Amino acid sequence: MHRLLFLILLLSAASLIAPVDAAAQTPVPRFSVGLEESADPQDFVLSMKIVFLLTILTLSPSILIMMTSFTRVIIVFQFLRNALGTMQIPSGQILIGLALFVTFFIMRPVIDEINESALQPYLNRQISQTQALENAIEPIRAFMLKQTREKDLELFVSLEGNTRPRNADELSMAVIIPAFIISEINTAFRIGFLLYLPMLLIDIIVASVLLSMGMMMLPPIMISLPFKLLLFVLVDGWYLVIESVVKGFG
Repeated sequence: MHRLLFLILLLSAASLIAPVDAAAQTPVPRFSVGLEESADPQDFVLSMKIVFLLTILTLSPSILIMMTSFTRVIIVFQFLRNALGTMQIPSGQILIGLALFVTFFIMRPVIDEINESALQPYLNRQISQTQALENAIEPIRAFMLKQTREKDLELFVSLEGNTRPRNADELSMAVIIPAFIISEINTAFRIGFLLYLPMLLIDIIVASVLLSMGMMMLPPIMISLPFKLLLFVLVDGWYLVIESVVKGFG
């Protein structure tokens, strides 16, 4: 028994020592990051392209939120959940995921146009990087202008203080983007108001019935919530809401 225990301890010690010896014999590469002078200007250009790409990847969530239909969709979904009074059902993750997929569906024509006019020609070396960026901006610009109210555009043109543009082609992206965001929030709030009306009516009816029955201590939300869910299911609420949101971008 003692010999078996000694053999096990010996094998365990050998297994622990062996990797150390192997690591000592195997050369390990060392990584270092530094700033050195380069004789080739293309090295600097390549480094700047990498920095630019990383910056774009960092800002991509903001670009997705501010320059697509995502803002309107997620606000409408939040209004719908609050109107139903279901607290955290569906959860925020589910609403964001659904809003993302609906956004990709709405933006698919724009994405296809960017792929055909900018990405594929650039990958095939038919156009320069600058031309590819200009071609990619045009579909997004047209999409935002179509959904932006003229009143909001006039607001930022006046705040900019420059000469009034003669047509939409002279508008800068610095004017179009904030005007588009304000228009999307305004439209989303209008849809949210329409979603609240039937739910508010149910709350008022339930509260009146409870008050007439003398059940003032019973929260009306406990009674009205099943009726709200029943109404929402009977009219196929998710179908109607998503259909209205998607067609609103048509």
